[in-house]
Amino acid sequence: MQATTPDVRRRVLWATSISYVVVILDTSIVNVALERIGANLAGGVAGLQWVVNAYTLTFASLLLSGGTLGDRLGARPVYIAGLAVFTAASAWCGAAPGLASLTFGRVLQGVGAALLVPASMALIHGVCANARERAAAFGVWAGLGGVAMAAGPLLGGVLIGVAGWRSLFWLNVPVCLAGIAMAGRIAPQALRRALAVAPRRFDLAGQICAVAALALVNASIIAAPARGWLAMPVVAGLAAACLAGTGFIALEARREQPMLPLAFFREPVFTAAVVVSMISAFTFYGLLFGLSLYFQQQCGYSPAHAGLAFLPLTVVVPLGSLLSRRAAAWLGARALVAGACGLAALGYLGAALSVAPLDATSMHDGALMGALPLIGLAASLITPAATAALMASVDAERSGVAAGVLNTARQTGAALGVAVAGAWLAGRASIGAGLRFDLLLAAGLSVFAAGIGWSAGWRAGSHDAHLNYRAAKKNA
Repeated sequence: MQATTPDVRRRVLWATSISYVVVILDTSIVNVALERIGANLAGGVAGLQWVVNAYTLTFASLLLSGGTLGDRLGARPVYIAGLAVFTAASAWCGAAPGLASLTFGRVLQGVGAALLVPASMALIHGVCANARERAAAFGVWAGLGGVAMAAGPLLGGVLIGVAGWRSLFWLNVPVCLAGIAMAGRIAPQALRRALAVAPRRFDLAGQICAVAALALVNASIIAAPARGWLAMPVVAGLAAACLAGTGFIALEARREQPMLPLAFFREPVFTAAVVVSMISAFTFYGLLFGLSLYFQQQCGYSPAHAGLAFLPLTVVVPLGSLLSRRAAAWLGARALVAGACGLAALGYLGAALSVAPLDATSMHDGALMGALPLIGLAASLITPAATAALMASVDAERSGVAAGVLNTARQTGAALGVAVAGAWLAGRASIGAGLRFDLLLAAGLSVFAAGIGWSAGWRAGSHDAHLNYRAAKKNA
């Protein structure tokens, strides 16, 4: 097949990068608005958890099906459809009159994100003829996502101060419309390689079980502080989530073309990458949720001040993303991932010791601001290293499914992290007391992830890069 031109590659890259920036922004920027949303729409901690989790939960549970639809219908039309849904949902959120309406809009945003993210990855893969072009393109794509993550809290704080929390959602509309226009200018024949895949069957029963399991476990955890962990609705919800999860695994084991290929997990590197990535997202997004409420409700910060307070955590994320590939070649993925998880544990422990459990006057600002960069750097080192090792552990023709599994694990971890963090915040005497427990839990989980990362062996791709780097340095 004839290679695509540089102009087409640039158009695809910028069109898909715009959408990815918006998707990542909406996982971080909304956290700064939670206090204002709660005050304006009369929502407690549980309601605010749903504002965050309605998006991440829908995104996580539909991501694999979004990839399947892209395979069957074509990456370009599914990408444009997903971006259109995200645009309409953002406008709905900006105009939402109540918390329930806002939560519904966030669900629709999750649907759009689940369609456009796998399709955007397929588009980039389809117009890049070789591994070097793909690596460079995905580097730009992921790097812009890192910048969006870093800028989200500060941008959100400034926008809220100037135009209110609704402006966070209205901002998405013109950006998404620009992305649709850019994607619409790409000739379909230029993307023929992106469409040259064997379409997978849509697994409706598996999708229903996956949505039910994730929704029930999140709903049960969020409801537990108010109802009690032993209350019948909570126990029944958790039991039903277990049944739905068991049904999902049973269905996937019998499918010829499963949404979640269980055979992947026979490879220790794949399993370790998924577990470590899920724990990293669980702890990081739980921290974002808890810190947002802590800064504004307990410390009395304005949204702009809270956005500035997040900078020590987020500003290092792009730096870590840029350094991760070289660090993996120098240290090897095994040492990098285990070391980064250990660094995260130190950061969470330091932050826990710095948080004031009862009042803001006893908060050690310097110690907290010194601990947060360790967490942000660790998270940004883990993600690219784990992704590279996971993708190298599967056959090239199954890389799309593997990427979908990894992204699903991350989003599931993020949703569960917010649910658990909110449950402990709601069940304690103060935001600070609940946040301290969450941080100690995050430190323990990070130590566990370090052990998983070290024990896996990481024999695939990035380990070979480490050996090649050492050999080249020795011969230089």
